[in-house]
Amino acid sequence: MFFDARAAKLLQPGRHLLLDGCPGLRLEASTTRRSWTYRYKDLNGRMKQVGIGQWPVMSVQEAVGKWRVLSAERAAGVDLVGAKREARQVLVRAGESDACEAPTVRSVVMNYALGPLTQTRSEKGATAAKRALLRLLNEDPEFAAMPALHLKRDKAFAVIDGRKAYPAAAAKLRSLMGAAWEYAQDKGDLPETPNWWREVLRGKLRSKGKIIGGEHVGRQRRVLPVPEVTSLLGWLPNMHDLARDGVLMYLWTATRGVEIFGAKPEHLRHDGKVLWWTIPKRSTKNARFADSVDLRVPLFGRAREVMERRKAHAGASGLLFEDARGEQYTQHDFSTYVYDLQPYSIKSKARPGRPVLPVSGWTPHHLRKTARTFLAQLGCVHEIAEAIMGHLPTQIVDTYNAYTYDAERIYWLRKLSDFLEGLVPADSGLPALP
Repeated sequence: MFFDARAAKLLQPGRHLLLDGCPGLRLEASTTRRSWTYRYKDLNGRMKQVGIGQWPVMSVQEAVGKWRVLSAERAAGVDLVGAKREARQVLVRAGESDACEAPTVRSVVMNYALGPLTQTRSEKGATAAKRALLRLLNEDPEFAAMPALHLKRDKAFAVIDGRKAYPAAAAKLRSLMGAAWEYAQDKGDLPETPNWWREVLRGKLRSKGKIIGGEHVGRQRRVLPVPEVTSLLGWLPNMHDLARDGVLMYLWTATRGVEIFGAKPEHLRHDGKVLWWTIPKRSTKNARFADSVDLRVPLFGRAREVMERRKAHAGASGLLFEDARGEQYTQHDFSTYVYDLQPYSIKSKARPGRPVLPVSGWTPHHLRKTARTFLAQLGCVHEIAEAIMGHLPTQIVDTYNAYTYDAERIYWLRKLSDFLEGLVPADSGLPALP
């Protein structure tokens, strides 16, 4: 982006300047002023234009920031001209003379969504959060157009209380709106007034638990006992290869789904007789901690067979878990597949002859908990089991203890492999190990 301030000063009335990389953003000159505008086509192909501010009072950096907000709103289907008109009417009804300059709820939210929200979250998390915020703004245009400084406690309460039927989603929205207000106050867009989003319904939005078959089942500490693991292992040939191998990796390594399905051939290396799977720190849940390290996992039994087989047939994507389209098979794909095999899922009910899991009421994460429980059952001490799981120790231990527990990982994961292999039914249909 290049902006020539000298050219802007010499701009003749009726002329305009464009900014590279900011389509639609223009600096237009009249006989008395130079104004930033955003010129665009609406969803019906009609040319429209909204004012942004005056130069040089509004710098080019501020204008670009406003342009980003407006272009994102336009892409989401917002009528920019109508939203601004509504904001002006709301302010006039409230007796405000400075109607056009006061920040609206929409501008406060969008400035946060395109700034700190994008910078501090993963792409997937930021996208989901933006979707929730845009849904709120689009559902209530009058609320979106109102001056942000006019927000009162009762309105913030009404917004969140109207969503309390889904307490987890309501709590997340409350947190997002509170963060947007704090960001606007830090920037100076809003005065230091109470942030009602942080106050309303604090501590009162508690989840009723997972919904299964239309009913809240509450929080469950689900671990599959030995008979259920045996039944599940015997049923695995009914799953497709990706899901079957996913189940085996969860149980045999106690790793996370994002780590399993993000595995690459270069992560595998033989060290003597042991095949090591080294998960890069950036791919683990501990990536944000400075003292965390790569997670090293020795592979035995079924886990080793899965990884060696997948490495030998790795596709062009460079991933060991690749779907039919040549794209990554994700943790979300696996979780959805497992849910659809449960007897209470909509797909299972709609297709009576479809195979269903013999063990119900579990998610992939419960397999990881099951592996952790088996390690304790076999006698593995807490400190070593937590290292195998990839959990960080307490801060003081993490600071002074740099031991990697490689020998202990080998001993206990081999022991876990032997234990699980003993649970595999003879007629399971799983391939025999070499």
